Amino acid sequence: MRLRRKKNRDTRFERCAGLALTPEPSLKDGFYDIFGRDKKLEMEIGSGKGGFITQCAAQNQSRSFISVERVKDCILMGMEKAHAAGLDNIRFICADAEILPSVMPEKCADVIYINFCDPWPKSAHAKRRLTHRKMIKYYLPLLKDGGEIRFKTDNDGLFEFTLEELTELGFDLSEVTRDLHSTDTPNIMTEYEKRFSDMGVKIKRLVAKPTEATYKILSEL
Repeated sequence: MRLRRKKNRDTRFERCAGLALTPEPSLKDGFYDIFGRDKKLEMEIGSGKGGFITQCAAQNQSRSFISVERVKDCILMGMEKAHAAGLDNIRFICADAEILPSVMPEKCADVIYINFCDPWPKSAHAKRRLTHRKMIKYYLPLLKDGGEIRFKTDNDGLFEFTLEELTELGFDLSEVTRDLHSTDTPNIMTEYEKRFSDMGVKIKRLVAKPTEATYKILSEL
């Protein structure tokens, strides 16, 4: 379903403009002037309405956070949440994942979150999935050595695809579960997650760390 354009969107966006980063090459040069080099940095790609990443920022104010979302109406909602909470440790980028390497420095993020991304269920659209190797190749260079990708979904097909894809790419997988809420794993829920969990849908999750084999395979694509 297409999100309805927000009333007074541009005015509202301007109100929180200090939280927005312009996705252009100059951002890469000034990146550490904004975030510093010493704090841990976590980013979410495909943040939707921003409930998850703003909660992370509120609960971990000694860390820095980046929300990446390509839909301006969605990212506005996240920015307004952060602005209302007075958070100064989070910034928002309205962009597609493909451009991130051109606007952010390599090895800047300790954690990359992929939460409830579009499953693109048709096989013909598989390359659009954020966990397809074509897409991983775009954002993996942003992950620090020793960093990890944390993935959640409600979609069985996407989860099985992701498990297979990450295994073939040589990732070291851990915390693999097909029923997250039955475990004692600390968990901040997205808006989408809460809605579907309340309906009885089981949430799938895994943590993935790249290995030397991962980088070798992706370099040959």
